[in-house]
Amino acid sequence: MLEELRVRNLGVIDDVTVTFHPGMTALTGETGAGKTLLIEALSLLLGGRADPTMVRAGSADATVEGRFVAGAGPDHAGGGDDGGDAAGDEPDDSEITLSRSVVPGGRSRAWVNGRMTPITGLTETGSALVELHGQHQHRSLIHTTAQRQALDEYGQVDLAELQLARSRLRSLTDESASLGGEVAQRAREMDVLRYQIDEIESACIEDDAEDGRLELEEDRLAAASAYRDAAAEALEALAEASVGSALDRMAEASGALAGRPPLAALEARVRASMADLSDLSTDLRDVVETWEDDPERLAEIRSRRQRFHELERKYGSTLGQVVAFADEARRQLSMVEVREARARELDAELAVAQQDLAAAEALVAAARRAAAPSLAAEIQTTLRTLAMPSARFDVSVEGDGPADRVSFLLSANPGEPLLALAKVASGGELARTMLAVRLALTGAPGVLIFDEVDAGVGGTAATAVGAALSALGRRSQVLVVTHLAQVAAQADHQLAVLKSEQAGRTVSEVSVLGAEDRVVELSRMLSGSPNSESARIHARELLSGAANAGATTRR
Repeated sequence: MLEELRVRNLGVIDDVTVTFHPGMTALTGETGAGKTLLIEALSLLLGGRADPTMVRAGSADATVEGRFVAGAGPDHAGGGDDGGDAAGDEPDDSEITLSRSVVPGGRSRAWVNGRMTPITGLTETGSALVELHGQHQHRSLIHTTAQRQALDEYGQVDLAELQLARSRLRSLTDESASLGGEVAQRAREMDVLRYQIDEIESACIEDDAEDGRLELEEDRLAAASAYRDAAAEALEALAEASVGSALDRMAEASGALAGRPPLAALEARVRASMADLSDLSTDLRDVVETWEDDPERLAEIRSRRQRFHELERKYGSTLGQVVAFADEARRQLSMVEVREARARELDAELAVAQQDLAAAEALVAAARRAAAPSLAAEIQTTLRTLAMPSARFDVSVEGDGPADRVSFLLSANPGEPLLALAKVASGGELARTMLAVRLALTGAPGVLIFDEVDAGVGGTAATAVGAALSALGRRSQVLVVTHLAQVAAQADHQLAVLKSEQAGRTVSEVSVLGAEDRVVELSRMLSGSPNSESARIHARELLSGAANAGATTRR
């Protein structure tokens, strides 16, 4: 609900603060007094286009501030002519303030709850609070999305299953995409990994040092004859008979040292050397006697080492790195196999999810098509009471799946085709159409503003328009700019916009009208003469009739 509006330096408005109340409020006044400027001010709060020429001459800027209570209901006693607070529960929702500043020749600025925001911030916040209908301002319901939402609200179309099915399908689709690649790509990846693992495993690598051991064995086999000759020569030198063997000479040395305690350590070293010489002789003899040529083993070693070198060229510079590569390949293969298994599961789940979505879409489409004729008939009936006796209204429901393409179509006059709302109606006709639509729906923004809703209307039709606005005011806060006494008389509150001259400049002011003030203002609207006695009698009759009608409706 809009509780307070302050406008400074906007056109003929110098500084005006207006307090609003629940129910229907009529804004009246002479042509040019500034009523439309108040609507322009509200349009600015909703992110409307800022015209720098609107800034009052000589002012640094024009500012508009609105204080709203989100969710505050329209509960009111009705007929609040004294402008006092309406009866009802205290609002328990948070307060929201919107502000807009316009400077001559410069860009405007905007604030939401005191924090600077882009103009789109005003639009996003304000669209949930206010719906504005006027000559060039038609919020929300001329858009296809809002019309679809209105039909769903009217027909109580349950979208829960559709939203759940869409969410489920989107989740499965996202998971499928996250698995990486198509089926063929994953198959190729698994083939490559399996080939690499098999190639490494088939080499049966014993450990990181196997190639080093094979290198030594290859060298021994490649020159076995030369190694035997060298070992034989060394063995002969150790055991040469002509000068006595090395062991014999060492034995003589040991005997010379034996029995002499101070030389015991030296004797022990001689004996240890004798043992080493004995072992050395045995090893040399083993080489001479056992190292034989083995061409087959040599070829086998060379072939195995060549295989190792090929693996190292592909998978790492050492056998250790080759083994580590195989371990990582096995880990990756396991992961791809898990993804592939999940992909097969997802294919089945996606098929079910798509079937569920199609079923949910069909139910929504059927519900929308079932509700559309009833909504269209109700709106058309209301329109024909609002000075549009030949109006035809239709709700088109088209599109595949859930039939999301919902369009409100209107033919305002005889012989005209049904066309989308934004293309066919004048400002007044469109405002009355929005009024009829809102009467058919139960949900609406907290504030509904109508400008020119009574354009081209008079007599009984004007009374019907006023009654419709009053009825809507029992569900939402309704602000109406009107020139018709039949409409203004049915408002719960009335504000008069007055224009005067102060210090040589035109200034507009807004006055809250009490009961007698309303009689005077309605007399002016009826006859052009606020002092006409007959007009005042008629004004009182209008107010009395509106009050009685409102009381009856509330009962």
